[in-house]
Amino acid sequence: MSDPHPGKAITDALKARFGEALAVDESLPGQDELARLAGRRVHRRYTERAVEPELLRLLCACALSAPSKSDLQQADIVIVDKADQGIIADLIPDQPFIHSAPVFLVFLANGRRLPEISKMRGKPFPNDHLDQFFNAAVDAGIVLASFIRAADAVGLGTCPISVIRDHSAKVSEMLKLSQRVIPVAGMCVGWPSEKGHISPRLGLSSTVHEGRYDDGDLGAAIDAYDRRRAAIHPYKPRDPARWGDVPFYGWSEDKARQYGVPQRADFGAFVRKKGFCLD
Repeated sequence: MSDPHPGKAITDALKARFGEALAVDESLPGQDELARLAGRRVHRRYTERAVEPELLRLLCACALSAPSKSDLQQADIVIVDKADQGIIADLIPDQPFIHSAPVFLVFLANGRRLPEISKMRGKPFPNDHLDQFFNAAVDAGIVLASFIRAADAVGLGTCPISVIRDHSAKVSEMLKLSQRVIPVAGMCVGWPSEKGHISPRLGLSSTVHEGRYDDGDLGAAIDAYDRRRAAIHPYKPRDPARWGDVPFYGWSEDKARQYGVPQRADFGAFVRKKGFCLD
């Protein structure tokens, strides 16, 4: 059932998200879909209700209907079986909701098909360089986002899991991924057991640029965002034993701490070993 006041729902969600009131023309078409996009929530807790295989396949088909660079179709989805889902969850103990999710997907960048097609058709493959990897990874990201959109439309909850790339080699071996096929992200899927919350984002003045890129007063913009977000959805301090205490803990402090320790330094080596050229 559509929202009888989708314009207000859009405005309210975007005000919570960006701290800015955006006007919505009452005659604008597609407001129900915009309201879903604006009010997007991550869901990490699910009911025990199963996601029917037919529905899951339908959502995968809708997601794979997304735009693809030059129609190259370099994204795949693995519906992970329960045994492997449990193994993946054990690799990531700080995200226990992976265990409890009714469904776990892995979105793949597939750089295998194109060179294989070139061989089949007796053609050279001179584009074996960074752009091929980039195209496949972006295609996978677009499909992932489209799956989220499709899942939201039917009332399912989702949570993308990028941290599977901390275990790329193990996940690749587990899922029997061919050369030039790599995991980009996982995703928990299920019927949500709670509403979730709208995650505040950086103000649009920081991320939407008119004519040309302009950082503006980045420090002031980050500080304003930190304060706005902390008032709505504060962060729990990350690793205080390592970093100590600060008078105010906001988004920027959390992200600086997160990226203050090495992450996936071996990912480039893994991608090269899987057959991608990154030059």
